[in-house]
Amino acid sequence: MVCLGNICRSPLAQGILEKKVAQKGLNVEVDSAATSDYHIGHEPDSRSISKAAEYGINITRQRGRQLQNSDFQEFDRIFVMDTSNYSNTIALTKQENEIKKVEIILNLINPGSNQSVPDPYFGGEDGFENVYRLLDAACDQIIKQIQNEQS
Repeated sequence: MVCLGNICRSPLAQGILEKKVAQKGLNVEVDSAATSDYHIGHEPDSRSISKAAEYGINITRQRGRQLQNSDFQEFDRIFVMDTSNYSNTIALTKQENEIKKVEIILNLINPGSNQSVPDPYFGGEDGFENVYRLLDAACDQIIKQIQNEQS
């Protein structure tokens, strides 16, 4: 899961997917990262932590980190939150097969739309709820895809 700072959207996406993976008993590694270096080592935004906690998800152990080329070897899929992060992410790729791993996450629920998960950092509390709902729906689709691949 990749966003600009790795403190709002991508930590929520990581937490949501980790919870869904655990509930289904799937063996899947989930992580998150930033395209920027603004918040390396920082915990998620307190509003993301609170929103996750409302849904029984603890993201307090996560720490911001920057996306690295090694992530393309480590992970099968890389979900980004918007087109800017898509461009910044594929700029790190070295091979065509790495580019194919990168996907805008909301294309899972609105195929081909390239719709952005809005950055709630400068918005109010409603923005974090909206982000949570969008990511929750997208993560449901990821779980369905994983289950189809593993069956």
